[in-house]
Amino acid sequence: MNKIIYLPFLVLLLFSCSKKNLALIEDQEKTKIMEVMTKQENAWNRGDLDGFMQGYWKSESLTFIGSKGLTYGWETTLNNYKKSYPDKETMGTLKFDVLRLEKMGPTAYHMIGTYTLYRKNDQPTGPFTLIWEMIDGNWVITADHSS
Repeated sequence: MNKIIYLPFLVLLLFSCSKKNLALIEDQEKTKIMEVMTKQENAWNRGDLDGFMQGYWKSESLTFIGSKGLTYGWETTLNNYKKSYPDKETMGTLKFDVLRLEKMGPTAYHMIGTYTLYRKNDQPTGPFTLIWEMIDGNWVITADHSS
């Protein structure tokens, strides 16, 4: 009879541990995504657009929405960055501020934030929305909408 009384508590304990493990895994995934963002920020601030682009999905299916409208493809996105930011002075110093990072599914996250470019004569800033997906063991941006 004592075993029957303890069974609901055991089930509750196992469920609680399982939820904690899932939360821990989600925290680890968010940390990995934020590490990619930091690497992008650092690459940008070195004037390294190729390094900055390592955070993006290297695919023709990458989607980017910016001031020039909707474009597709990793190479197209890199070329657009190179046209818009031809040198370190126009690139300035980049700072991301992440406002929300939420899980959308087992291998996808939705991020909302703002960017600011600190340059000699101006300080452009704006919002961004990113879709992050785990592809080939790496967290990469598969869709970017930056205004």
